[in-house]
Formats: sequence, structure tokens, C-alpha cells
Amino acid sequence: MKLSRRSFIMTSAAAVVGSAAVSRGLRIVDEANAAVPGLRWHKAPCRYCGTGCGVEVGVRDGRAMVVRGDAASSVNGGLLCAKGYGLAEMLASGDRLKQPMVRDASGALVAVTWDEALDLIADRWAEIIARDGPDAVAMYGSGQWTIPDAYAAVKLMKGGVRTNNIEVNARLCMAAAVVGYLTTYGVDEPAGSYDDFDLVNDVFLWGSNIAEAHPVIYERLVERRAAAPDLRIINLTTFGQMTSEAADETLLIKPHADLYLANAIAHVLVHEGLINQRFIDDHLVFKTTVAGEDSALDLAGYTAFLDDFAPGAVADAVGIGSEDIERLARRYGDATRATMSLWTMGVNHSTRGVWVNNLLHNLHLLTGKVAKPGNGPFSLSGQASACGSCREVGAFSHRLPADRVVSNAEHRAEVEEAWGLPPGTIPGPEQSPITHAVELWQKAASGQIKSIWVSATNPFQSLPNLDDNLAGIGSTRPFLVVSDAFPSLTVQAADVVLPAACWVEKEGMFGNSERRTQHWEKMVEPPGEAKPDVWQFVEVGRRLAQRLGWGVELFPSAWDTQLERALYDEYRALTLGTAHDVASYQDLVASRGLRWPVMDGQETTVRFNAAHDPNVARKADGALPSDGIYFYGMPDGRAVVWARPYEAPAEVPDASYPFWLSTGRLLEHWHTGTMTQRVRTLHRVVGAALCYLNESDASTLGVRAGDTVRVQSRRGSIVLTVAKPDCRTRCPPGYVWVPFFDVNRLINRVTLGALDPMSKEPDFKKCAVRITKVSS
Repeated sequence: MKLSRRSFIMTSAAAVVGSAAVSRGLRIVDEANAAVPGLRWHKAPCRYCGTGCGVEVGVRDGRAMVVRGDAASSVNGGLLCAKGYGLAEMLASGDRLKQPMVRDASGALVAVTWDEALDLIADRWAEIIARDGPDAVAMYGSGQWTIPDAYAAVKLMKGGVRTNNIEVNARLCMAAAVVGYLTTYGVDEPAGSYDDFDLVNDVFLWGSNIAEAHPVIYERLVERRAAAPDLRIINLTTFGQMTSEAADETLLIKPHADLYLANAIAHVLVHEGLINQRFIDDHLVFKTTVAGEDSALDLAGYTAFLDDFAPGAVADAVGIGSEDIERLARRYGDATRATMSLWTMGVNHSTRGVWVNNLLHNLHLLTGKVAKPGNGPFSLSGQASACGSCREVGAFSHRLPADRVVSNAEHRAEVEEAWGLPPGTIPGPEQSPITHAVELWQKAASGQIKSIWVSATNPFQSLPNLDDNLAGIGSTRPFLVVSDAFPSLTVQAADVVLPAACWVEKEGMFGNSERRTQHWEKMVEPPGEAKPDVWQFVEVGRRLAQRLGWGVELFPSAWDTQLERALYDEYRALTLGTAHDVASYQDLVASRGLRWPVMDGQETTVRFNAAHDPNVARKADGALPSDGIYFYGMPDGRAVVWARPYEAPAEVPDASYPFWLSTGRLLEHWHTGTMTQRVRTLHRVVGAALCYLNESDASTLGVRAGDTVRVQSRRGSIVLTVAKPDCRTRCPPGYVWVPFFDVNRLINRVTLGALDPMSKEPDFKKCAVRITKVSS
């Protein structure tokens, strides 16, 4: 056990230097853990980020004792990051929620039975729905939901309650990527897979500190470079970070300059003849948006659009030299080298995140470097099942399973038939308006939504512009139900608390960034009276059906012996024939996961390519180009190159608020720290959020490491300790960075509430603040 804890420090070192020797050291730790007597090992995907690392959990005497990397997993080959090694300690936390609680007349949370808690929820919801209509209640879930969790929640809300008021925290992180894929290819998620990392020559990182946010992918790339010295990692970022340490080149660009930079690279590609003309002729169309309406362009029109983005014209706005832009473009345009673009929140957290996603797709489409092994644009997901549970199952207000949407009557009818519902049961947006995540909480604060059920997430810490978006909650007092495994700020505000089984305390499936669906079995009992989220949803659904007379059995009692499998099998049936076909339950149990579309038991590593994807021949219907590529998500099989202009950010520094503020994750802590702050070693390494400043700015402000400062925006302020200079995060002048994991230092009281108009994703990465010294 001590060896496992020591590995946290080793993994931190791996993130800094990308050392294969450190990786070997971690595997030695795994071997030591394997020698612990009496352990039975079980496979599972990791609980944290969307990488989907395979882990093995050592169980003894009904307890998860240790966790090691799964050497048989093609995702991580046995390597884990700091957080992964702490999973067993997280489960054993002494402050787990263990029994249902209800807030009494005095305001205290008191223990009750499960029947009392579930009956109270059903009674209150039935009363609200009868009085105020279905849209007066809502569900707010998570990319930490399992696929059965999410599917049951969608079925409950859209098929039972008959409202579109279900949202997930993935709206706060992945929505821009979703809309980027959909508007470009007609379907969501990457064409390629992690296999491409073994073939790529050039990796462009756009706004992605993968050394901390996706450390195993980072280590995988660094180890690959040791074996293939020709591999180049180019890091495009607004500040220096751990990823910079192993990148072959780091270019610091100005905040929001990615719109300029991507268009400038495209300008060079077109004007220097670095585009793939045959690929363009066979596979692409060009579009722009004028006055809110999409309209067609041709290559000449697109070239004219790019005239405003010549490198010399935009270099100052980007923050790098025009020769740097030209060099980047020539690397993208080198037909002899396989190229990938990877991005995370630095791109998605933007008021024009969808546009930037489109522009990154453009670079691969113009050069023909997509739907081919070793090539492609690839958005990395931030949560264990943001892809599998939120995007694929359709747990957003506007979506249904397998890329269906509630605005499409045929899609609603297909799902109604699968669920045995009368036609017209699932509401379209005319009957139940689409309400995105931030708006959902605004409606609760204003009194329009009378009750919200929160599951597996902590919005009272993670929402942007917390004070404004939650203003009114205290006076309108929506009936708040919270299902969670741990105490949190959201739990503190709840009227009903439902203790949740966590990770391997229940059976489940996750879906990761490369379209891989992974299964795990229940390994240990949850503490106390905790129950799986999916069981909670089903039990309340059955009670509501009785009280409201739904007349349909959404969750048959015959499912109870294998509830998770029954839900998954029904969900899978909705994916078959959609080119989104997920693997059978049996195949998942027998494997380390399979990447959809899965046809005849075979996974797909490269979509849209006939040599790898059997859906191409079926969808192309005889119109298959000679290279075998067909973008079947679009009716004409052609992907879209979008002309997206520059648009200024919602807020910029000025004389009163002269600094840019950006937020993000650290290696040791995940999201709001609800789980990782309960792992002692992680908390000892990083116990509090710090304020990272440029050294010259610190000198001007008269502060140094260890001093406290107030970070204030037009919305709110918090007090933080100044970090050591030139530590893990190295800010350029005029730039401040703060992580958001710390429950005692809520940086989201400071962040901006502005949203991308297409995806409704917030911009957590850019707002204006001032810094004032508090004490030394």
C-alpha cells in the first residue's frame, strides 16, 4: 500500500519529464501491489477523465484494496496517472454518504428510510407536475454517469415525465466539440482512435495541457517519440504548462487568438498550394453563415474569405510571428507526414468554441488528413463517460439516443416505438423548450423550475459566474434532490440526499474519447445503505407512474435481476443500423472494450473509410469515391469546410481589470475535487488552489510566493495564495491562472457567464480581473 502512495509522486514526475524510466517505475509498483496476498483482480475503466484507462482492482474481504494499471488494456498498457492510483482510497473515504436524508422543519438533514425518501420525491414531483406541468421539474446529471444511469434518466424524463428538462455537466466542457463534429460531418465524435498515436508524425496540441488533464495520453506520445524520434509535438497554448516541458515547440498565443491562427494557417495552405485538391473535389463542400442562415460557397469564395487572415495581417493579434504561422501551415500541409490535432478546454471553453472546432476540422479536410490512419482532428473528452453516457445516450435536453434529436419527429417516433409509448409522448421543442445547463439553473433561480434532481455532479461549485447564476435559489427554494457518494456544496443545499454507490460498487459501462465502450462488473458492496443512481431513477419512475397514471411500464419488474444489462440491451437496440452500433453486452464482458460502430463483433478504428468501416459501403449506395472515403453523416457524403470569421471575446482586460484570468484542472485533482481531495496523498501534494502569476507582474504588484491576493472581476472575488514563480504553470505578462478544484476557494464566483451561442457552453478561459495584495 505504501508503494502505491509513493507512486503519486512518480506520476507527477512523469507528467513533467515524460520519462519512460518513470513509467517503468510505476509498473514495478504494480508488480509490488500484485504480490499482496489474497487479492482477486477485476478489470474496469478508470473513474476520472475521458481517456478510459484500463485498471485492475484488487479485492479482498469485500473491499477494494489496491488499483493497478491493466497491462492488457490497449488504451494505457498498464500505466496510470496519480489520480488512478488513488481510486481505492477514494472509495474508502470515511465521510461517504451512507443513508438517505431529508431536511426537516428546523433545516437539519435527518436520516430516513429509502421508502420515505423515494416516496417524498415522487409525491413532490407528482404534485408539481399536476399543478405546474412537466417542465416545472428537471434532472441535472453527469459525464460520470454510467451508460445505464444516463439511459434510465433520459427514459424517465422524456418518456415518463415528458419534459426535455434533462441536462448534464458535459454541456460545460464538451458541447462545443459536439456541435463542431455535427456541423462538419453530420455525426458526433472522432473518426479516428488512439491507434493513430502509433502512426502519427506531427501532433498539434491546441489549448490542451494533456500532461495534467490527460497524462496517460501525454506519456503515450512521449514514449512513442522515444521510439520514433521523427515525431514532433507542437504545443499551441496561452501559457506555459507541464506539457511544454516535453513539446518540441511551444508557441504562446494570445487568448481567443485561435480563431485568427487557424484561419491564417488555412490561408497559407490555400495560397501555397498545400491543399489536397482531389480530396476537396471528391469529399467536401464549403459553407458560411450570413444573417443566421447557412449558405454555400465554393473554393474561390472560401479563398476570398481567407484574404483577411494573411499571416502578416494577423500575426500581432495572434502573438507569434508570421513566419511561425507559415511554418505551422507547411507542417500541416506536408503530404508525407501524418498529422493529428488534439484539443480540450482551451478550445471548447470559448464564446466561439464551435467555430474554432470547425476551423481545426478545416485544416485536416483541406489537406485530406482525416479518416485515414495516423491522421485526424481529435477532441479529448474530460470525463469518464461524457461521450458514452451524455453524447451517445443523448442525455442533453435536445438529444435522444444515437445522435437522434427531439426536434426531429421521426427520431421521436423511433424512440417512442422502442419504449412502447403512444405516438406524441416524447415532446418536441414546441411542447417542451430546449433548456441548456446554465439556463436550467437560471430557471430554477427565477422560480420557473420548481424542483431539480442532481446526480453525480456538483453544480454549486462548477457552474460559471456562480453568484449570478444561482442568485435567487435561496428565495425561490426549488425542491432540490441530490444523489451523490460524497458531501459537496450541492449536497449541503439539498432537501433530499440520496447516497449513491460509486464506480465498482455497481455494474456499469463507460464510453471514452475514442468511441470505446467498456464494461465492469460489480466488485464490492457500497457502504451503508448507498444504492446505484440507476436504481434510484427506476424506483422513483415506478412511483411516478402510479401517481400520475402513465399507463406504461418504462422499467419492467422483470428487469430487476439484471437491471443494468436490460437497460443497456434496450439502448443498444436503438443504435443498431445507425452507424453508431455499440457492442453487445456479451462482447463487452469478454473484452477490454470495443469501439463503435461494432459490426458482426468487429470494432471500427477509423470511421468513414471503407477499408476500416463497413458502414461506408452500405451508406454510400454505389457512390463510393476511389479512395474509399465517404462522410455518411451528411446526406451527400461530403464534409463541410466552414468559413468562420473572427469575433471578439465577451470581455477583455482594461484599465480597471487589467489581467486575463483562465481556469482549469491540475494533475492531482479532478474537477471540483469531490473525490480526489479525499485521497490523502493527492491532498498533501496539492491541498489548495493557488494563484499563478507572471514574475514581472508579481513584482509590479509587490507580491511574492506565499503572499495572499484578491482576484476580483466584475462579478465577484476570492482570496488566494500566490504560487511559486516558474512552477508548474508559467503565465505570460498580464495573465493569471487558477484551478477550480478547491471547495474553499471558489474561482467560479469570478468567472464569466458568457456562452457560445451555438453550443451554449460557457467561456471559463477568458475574463478580465484585477489583482490586489491582501497580506504577506
